[in-house]
Amino acid sequence: MDTEPPRSQPIQAILFDLDGTLVDTAPDLAQALNRLREEEGLSPLPYAAIRDQVSNGGNALIQLGFGLTSEHPDQPRLRQRLLDLYAQAPAEYSQVFPGLDQLLLQLERQPLPWGIVTNKPRLYTELVLRGLKLHPQVVVCPEDLGVSKPDPAPLLFAARQLAVAPEACVYIGDHQRDIEAGKRAGMRTLTAGFGYIPRDENPQHWQSDFIAETAAALVHWLQPRLADELTFAFG
Repeated sequence: MDTEPPRSQPIQAILFDLDGTLVDTAPDLAQALNRLREEEGLSPLPYAAIRDQVSNGGNALIQLGFGLTSEHPDQPRLRQRLLDLYAQAPAEYSQVFPGLDQLLLQLERQPLPWGIVTNKPRLYTELVLRGLKLHPQVVVCPEDLGVSKPDPAPLLFAARQLAVAPEACVYIGDHQRDIEAGKRAGMRTLTAGFGYIPRDENPQHWQSDFIAETAAALVHWLQPRLADELTFAFG
């Protein structure tokens, strides 16, 4: 869906979800889960199966890896061990999705403010950002307000921190809760179609303003809508 006039309410700030949108964190999370399975005497799971669950957090990974829900007595121990293993190497194989690293460089040159609003706990968020040398102007995690997406409060808080009206922000995510939060906050929303979207999900149903299947498509959508048009193109 792409119906708004390109120059109405120019975008003055870009906010990203972290896992599966800005950064491909699945390789390190998969590594941690399979290390835990090895400790528990189990064989590794296929990477593709783990990638589908990364955006759903630690509980979902433990359910995938061991078939245990959060009510099972062994679940908290396994979940904490998973997080401990992940914290040892959160940015060994993770990387900014190809093309978005160039976009961030250009945003910083312009300059145009950008930030991250994630449901990932702050400890692990900061480890990833430090490991990848990323420097957003604002980072909002669940601990900051005591709520998580799809609640719009984290997005509204990020906009206030940047001193930009919500309607002048765009929020980019790869999960239905991201798009719901962005819409409830009054922001334009963009689906990262290259992210961690399970094969049985149809992001068309989320009704974001646009679905970007590549970083190049994302930049192409952003360019005419920014307050200061990006002097940037993919080669």
